[in-house]
Amino acid sequence: MKLLWLSLVLFISCLAQANEASKKLVIIGDSLTEGYGVEKSQAFPAQLEKILNKNKLNYQVINGGVSGSTTSSGMSRLKWFLKAKPDLIILALGANDGLRGIKVEKSQKNLEDFISKCQKENIPVILAGMQLPPNYGKEYTSSFKKMFQEVAKKYKVPQIPFLIEGVAGKPELNIEDGIHPNPKGHIIIAQNVFLHIKDYL
Repeated sequence: MKLLWLSLVLFISCLAQANEASKKLVIIGDSLTEGYGVEKSQAFPAQLEKILNKNKLNYQVINGGVSGSTTSSGMSRLKWFLKAKPDLIILALGANDGLRGIKVEKSQKNLEDFISKCQKENIPVILAGMQLPPNYGKEYTSSFKKMFQEVAKKYKVPQIPFLIEGVAGKPELNIEDGIHPNPKGHIIIAQNVFLHIKDYL
């Protein structure tokens, strides 16, 4: 518990010391965001920051990914990110909810509560959607996919339709587990994310 507290304090401290001229973009997600199986410098948040810099967009991209995170556990971390006063949050949670078969209604409520809290703090949110493999059943996979669309529409936030579009299901772009992107996969994700968010920066 003390280690977790220290980590959070250091995280906020690092954000506070960031270049005042740069804006802060926080990506709150799970292992896909954290960069499971690759170096953190290879994960898509770091790659996205490089793309932003190349396009002369002065953003510090904060990797707020935690492996195993769900929409519920992400909510519990939100207050720490809000203290850092980010200029933009990309909400990239939900994959683990789906893989665990959590009821769509519960996940949707968590996403809505998350966005609502951000909007009350006047922090814009972009919602990253996820999809499940067909073996989870047609009804569940369909409802899961629609959940992100419905939340984005209800709260009028931009959406990245499918975070790992063009990477999911391609062995050459994932590590051996076939689920988590390899460095090449993360570069593609970063490029796709940039295309979807550039008009909102």
